[in-house]
Amino acid sequence: MHDTSFLLSRRRLLLAGSLLAAAPLLGRSAFANTSGLAGSSLSVGTYKGAAPSFFKEAGVQLPYPVTYAELAGGNLIVEAMAGRSLELGSMSEIPPIFAIQSEAPIRLIAVMRGDVNNQVFLLPRDSPIRSVGDLKGKRVGYVRSTTSHYFLIKALKEQGLTMKDIQPVGLTPQDGFSAFQSGQLDAWVIYGIWIQIALAKTGASILKTALGYLSGNYVIAARSDLIDDPHKRATIKDYIAREQQVWDWRENNPEQWAKKSAALTGIPAERFLEQFRAQSEPYKLAPVDDAAIRSQQDVADLFYEAGVLNKRLDVAPLWVKGF
Repeated sequence: MHDTSFLLSRRRLLLAGSLLAAAPLLGRSAFANTSGLAGSSLSVGTYKGAAPSFFKEAGVQLPYPVTYAELAGGNLIVEAMAGRSLELGSMSEIPPIFAIQSEAPIRLIAVMRGDVNNQVFLLPRDSPIRSVGDLKGKRVGYVRSTTSHYFLIKALKEQGLTMKDIQPVGLTPQDGFSAFQSGQLDAWVIYGIWIQIALAKTGASILKTALGYLSGNYVIAARSDLIDDPHKRATIKDYIAREQQVWDWRENNPEQWAKKSAALTGIPAERFLEQFRAQSEPYKLAPVDDAAIRSQQDVADLFYEAGVLNKRLDVAPLWVKGF
């Protein structure tokens, strides 16, 4: 996933063994005993406007230091974790698939169910395009190895088309926005805050959202060398639960969330309220189960079928149940 987003940290097993499963129900009192977290720290990959930006508003106080790296996509978080500069991060199902090929040392420890209407096909102002089928032969921007790549392939397939039927342009979100704004793209498949930026600054319109195309599963990843460390595991569980507090706060305080988001980005608060009202579902933590693993396997299989992967990959070894 991208600028929108979702992340993590850790703690003592005896203290927090049940926090992850209980996270959606937790109140502030659940964090009263943090003595077992003495000496803990975390390095977390995040996105602009993600949960850590709202800790103060949601009443979240961390009992251990956390350092953040704000990145533009889950693929960059995976790279940073592989380089050992980050311990934790959240992303869509897709970047970890490519991590298998590169043997990046990550494991998926939890699922964050969330909005898929924040992934869209954008069209320039006054575009004559009315359907995905109209994109045949057109220049379409997307971000490689992300939800926008998968969404594009799947939507084209539905129309009997492939990537060979369009002029695909793989770009970073920043470069994609520049190309879209300057009229170099006929459509842009993008996610998160970039949607609001484009709508506010270019007069763009939404052709299609990812509802019905993406699973809504975002994953929480930890560096694999930390999985067997009880202290780190406990801190991760604690941190995940605290981020869930932010998403619960957002559900009850959308105006405050939109106002702060506007201050962070310079985009009108009304755009964020539109995003909130259009969300397909609220963000909620869930444990790893077979359905989540199957969902990611379906993504990997479509990438293989489309020639994005040169061999079929088994995603099951990425996952850790019972974390």
